Amino acid sequence: MKEYLLETVKELSGRPATLDVSVFLPVYNEEGNIERLNLKLTDALEALGRSYEIIYIDDGSTDGSLPKLRDIAARDPRVRVISLRRNYGQTAAMSAGIDYARGSVLIPMDADLQNEPGDISRLLDKLDEGYDVVSGWRKDRKDRWLTRRLPSRVANSLISKLSGVDLHDYGCSLKAYRREALTGVKLYGEMHRFIPIYAGWVGARVTEIPVTHHARSTGKSKYGLSRTIKVLFDLITIKFLSSYLTKPLYLFGTAGLVCLVISLLSLAFALYYRFVEGVHLNRMPLATLSMIMFAMGVQFIFMGLLAEMIVRTYHESQDKPTYLIRERINIEDNGDQKTNL
Repeated sequence: MKEYLLETVKELSGRPATLDVSVFLPVYNEEGNIERLNLKLTDALEALGRSYEIIYIDDGSTDGSLPKLRDIAARDPRVRVISLRRNYGQTAAMSAGIDYARGSVLIPMDADLQNEPGDISRLLDKLDEGYDVVSGWRKDRKDRWLTRRLPSRVANSLISKLSGVDLHDYGCSLKAYRREALTGVKLYGEMHRFIPIYAGWVGARVTEIPVTHHARSTGKSKYGLSRTIKVLFDLITIKFLSSYLTKPLYLFGTAGLVCLVISLLSLAFALYYRFVEGVHLNRMPLATLSMIMFAMGVQFIFMGLLAEMIVRTYHESQDKPTYLIRERINIEDNGDQKTNL
């Protein structure tokens, strides 16, 4: 996986950085939060004394989010808006933000006012210590314990152990990346939360700091237990890609050998009962059923992993876009962009 990512290294969207900081925020039905969010975010960025831009990616909102974003962009040329044709999900929206960002430091965050814009300065200070990725840790998280915090804690522990990149809170959107740390990273599914893993695999220095987390005041959360389940499936994919992308025969060969051993043992027991104990094979349906179910389970898992490889190859070898844009505001029309209007 490391060699694979290194082979795809290229400048983001073919453009060098022209600003110090790019903050990008996926937006989906956040009409009640946008104005306050933009005021807090602008104040925090102004205090930095660095050049910056704010990119809002409207992910197919069905409320009044997009008209409000148009108004904000009309008042402030540092605010840029990308409107996707439909709701593609957070990963695709973040991918659009990365593609159009012009800063040397890229900072994603949520648009629901649960992240604190004032923490951006602390993320940048940590980057200045020599790190390439600084991840936020919602240490005092203001979400429901049973449906959000507990599943998140379990998932984060599994991700850290399997990936080798030890973070407490992969799901926190507030992070800071040096531009080069995101070079060559392709996002799909729920993969946006695994960016620190990709970066760590290619040698980036990754750390985390506690950040403020507010309770949601308006709007409705788009996250639930089902997303945690999706993340766990993506985690299996990540582990598979990191260990077996260039040598899948090691995995499938080992599994095949195990199946053969089980098959031989089953055959040996069946022959023993048939010729020593005198039990006919047709009187042992449970053994046959067990073998069938085992084979089906193995096949389904491997089919899923193979499908993930095919999807990844499809997107990356053909440069297939994972989102389509309906409208761009305060964003120049670059001919080298991969996405379509």
